[in-house]
Amino acid sequence: MIVRSFRDVKSETYAEIPGVAVRWVIGAPEGAPNFVMRVFELEPGASSAHHSHPWEHEVFVLSGEGVVWSESAESPIGEGDTVFIAPDERHRFTNTGKEILRFICVIPLLEKA
Repeated sequence: MIVRSFRDVKSETYAEIPGVAVRWVIGAPEGAPNFVMRVFELEPGASSAHHSHPWEHEVFVLSGEGVVWSESAESPIGEGDTVFIAPDERHRFTNTGKEILRFICVIPLLEKA
């Protein structure tokens, strides 16, 4: 068993997008055989890239506020909200608030995706 604060994991810029950081908190290095847990932090006004991928992912919003966009809808998100992104669904997260938008994102274990 591994117990630690997510803050003890080094934060890195995600996909070279200014204002978007990720912490790879659980994955292969910790012995996880199936899933990767990441914690994203988006600065106010920052957005992830519009993108899609062949795997699903699940998101739990820890703090902040923003919107999640897909080709079918744009939905506001905030603390305590959950988001399911289906495989191949084009999507993007944007921080619309004044504080960091922080969320957990779980994906299947792949190379750093």
